Amino acid sequence: MANPTVSSKPSDEAKSTQAGLFGLPVIVAALGYFVDIYDLLLFGIVRVPSLKDLGLAPDQISSVGASIINWQMGGLLLGGILWGVIGDKRGRLSVLFGSIITYSIANIACGFVKNITFMDPTMYYALMRFIAGIGLAGELGAGITLVSEVLPKEKRAIGTSLVAGIGLFGAVVAYFTVKLFDWQMAFFVGGGLGFGLLLLRVGVVESGMFKDVSDQKHVSRGNFLSFFTNADRLSRYLKCIGIGLPTWFVIGILATFSNEFGKALGIAEEIQPGLAIMWCYVGLAVGDLASGFISQSFSSRKKAVALLMAVALVFGLVYLYLGVKSATVLYSLCLAMGFGIGYWAMFVTIGAEQFGTNIRATAATTIPNMVRGLVIPMTIGYQALKPSLDIINAGAVIGLISFLLGFYSILSIPETHGKDLNYLEES
Repeated sequence: MANPTVSSKPSDEAKSTQAGLFGLPVIVAALGYFVDIYDLLLFGIVRVPSLKDLGLAPDQISSVGASIINWQMGGLLLGGILWGVIGDKRGRLSVLFGSIITYSIANIACGFVKNITFMDPTMYYALMRFIAGIGLAGELGAGITLVSEVLPKEKRAIGTSLVAGIGLFGAVVAYFTVKLFDWQMAFFVGGGLGFGLLLLRVGVVESGMFKDVSDQKHVSRGNFLSFFTNADRLSRYLKCIGIGLPTWFVIGILATFSNEFGKALGIAEEIQPGLAIMWCYVGLAVGDLASGFISQSFSSRKKAVALLMAVALVFGLVYLYLGVKSATVLYSLCLAMGFGIGYWAMFVTIGAEQFGTNIRATAATTIPNMVRGLVIPMTIGYQALKPSLDIINAGAVIGLISFLLGFYSILSIPETHGKDLNYLEES
């Protein structure tokens, strides 16, 4: 159960509500998420051309590409727990610095994959994406936690939506970087952007709420296992994960494997997964910017997320079953589905708001990365079902499970709009 009382110094609490929507914490969190998304989606965008350059056949590109994606997602899953615990034990800023150094180095290393001779290049590629995944896991959760704690509750939804809305355009920049240069240079640019962002982070101050809790030595902080020691807390945690499942079904299955869906639908033009992902993220960015205002309008996180999730479901059904016959329409549907899953920032904010200050970073960091990690069983299930159900129906089965869990979770989780976050979670 949550304990609504925590001894806070008035000066620190006042400080934590003085930050504006365009203060340094919001700007730096938004730019950090921009670089995070650039690097997170980059492999999906360069998957086909980079694996072609490594000499893989078309059927190998699908299977090896899915395997490398799973390595990256496995890194995100592990990194989510690692950085979440560090965020609650050592502070939100420690994660923002450590995570970006890790994934920037890994992305630069990916740019050299064609030159690797001491081991199988595809294994090296997978290993570097795994390390990048560990680093990428810390960015969003720590940023959303920090912004949630330094902004007053009246501005939280809009502030976190700005972080995600601006950050998600990193996918667009990644796509055009690949087009303007090549996939190797795109990895180098991603690493360089990360190191450049480190300079901006020097002036960001720690959350006042975290400082107050860190002064209380008797308080247990960053205990990941505490999510599993209380039935109510575990229920909230699992429902937070469930809310995010449709987002990565759309990104990880429908957009990432859009070339396969395009063939199955009989589209003559070859579908470019990188372009599908880019349009999906354009929609996602717009949806994320809108979600904060929708939430404020409804005075409800739950209603805003349920509405956007329904939009994603409708356009997902159109994508799969209404006989799309042109690349333009398919990319347009990726844009529309992206808008529907544009509740990503709201989903992470809900995760942060569900739990006390002493485990908030652990929650906000592990929850989105648990969702990303669940792309592994999604892709495995999709690949396993294709031979018996065909591509379209295999995708639909994975989508059905994702949306059922998503709607159940958002409709049954406690509302957090306007909730005071200055409290502790009992061990």
